[in-house]
Amino acid sequence: MRPPPTLTALVVASPLALLSIHCGGGLPVLHPARALPAGSVRAGAGFSANAATGGLSDALGAARGEAAANPNVAFTGPDETFVRGALVAASVAPGLSPVVAARTGMGAQFEGGIGYTGRMVRVDVRRSFDVSSHWALSVGAGGSAVLHGHQDGGALPNIDLADLHGWAMDLPLLIGYQSDGDLYMLWIGARTGYEHVEVSDVSAPPKGPVSTLEATRFWGGGLLGAAVGFRHVHIAMELDVSYATIEGDYNQTHAQVAGVTLSPATALWWRF
Repeated sequence: MRPPPTLTALVVASPLALLSIHCGGGLPVLHPARALPAGSVRAGAGFSANAATGGLSDALGAARGEAAANPNVAFTGPDETFVRGALVAASVAPGLSPVVAARTGMGAQFEGGIGYTGRMVRVDVRRSFDVSSHWALSVGAGGSAVLHGHQDGGALPNIDLADLHGWAMDLPLLIGYQSDGDLYMLWIGARTGYEHVEVSDVSAPPKGPVSTLEATRFWGGGLLGAAVGFRHVHIAMELDVSYATIEGDYNQTHAQVAGVTLSPATALWWRF
């Protein structure tokens, strides 16, 4: 029996809809503390958001206000107010993004994963340690590539984020609980990371110089996650909170900004 046309369309269209969203800078872990057994695979798809708060949000708002009052500010020697907002737009990238990922058990309590999160591809490896029959601890390391052309373009004048590219790395430490039969899972942890991004080919006014932006972000914080389901299917949710310091240059003007980011995420998992 063939599935109903509407169901077929939903199955085909849903991944395409996820991949068409490509603006936010969220990068969730979205996995429990215990590694998968050798040969097991867990795939998932969902959404992640990245929100700038405090000083980061204020910096972006001030830059937008300055650009609205003086549209030429990006071209005629930008000041630190504009540059701080540009660093937030490029490095934090507030917004919504898809999450598409797969993980597999490698044996000896090692696990590897690959994920796509809107503007990034992340690859990681981790090792878990059984604390008891229900509790586990895991330590991992991940590396990410910031993909050129995978972010919306015009957060601020003369800064085309579609030309963004770079790389990042992060170190997550998790401790978590899994119930009998994996009916539900809980995890909490700490995470720190480094990211360097560049906008090396952005729009410029006629006869004007090509602008450049570089931003380096150090961040660290905590995360809390949970998943509930039955047998092969689970719904997972996670909230990451981190404090970031961003330093960089736009057209030879240097600035620094710091603040807190909030990154909620959710995904549907399928294990096979």
